Amino acid sequence: VQLQASGGGLVQVGSSLRLSCAASGRTFSRYPMGWFRQAPGKEREFVGAISSAGIRLKYADSVKGRFTISRDNAQDTVYLYLQMNSLKPDDTAVYYCAAASKGWDNEYDYWGQGTQVTVSS
Repeated sequence: VQLQASGGGLVQVGSSLRLSCAASGRTFSRYPMGWFRQAPGKEREFVGAISSAGIRLKYADSVKGRFTISRDNAQDTVYLYLQMNSLKPDDTAVYYCAAASKGWDNEYDYWGQGTQVTVSS
């Protein structure tokens, strides 16, 4: 089982960045998936989630209108994306992708290794 997040980097305020997560080894196409982030010295926080078919979406208030989650279930490896626009210094964090095998509103039990996003002002 593997969730591999990528796409992080160092960007300037107001820039855009697209994170990707490749999930394989389970039928991730059946699982809701989400993005979380953890800033230095802070607890991990929820960023957004997408249902298995991509119909239901949920975002943290702090990213609504700026971040968009999408997914591609077409292949054995499921791809999860996070399009981040109008980035702010407060968006600096390690971003993790995750999946909830027991469904929406359940615990996320599969996690990726994280990708660093740094927004400079």
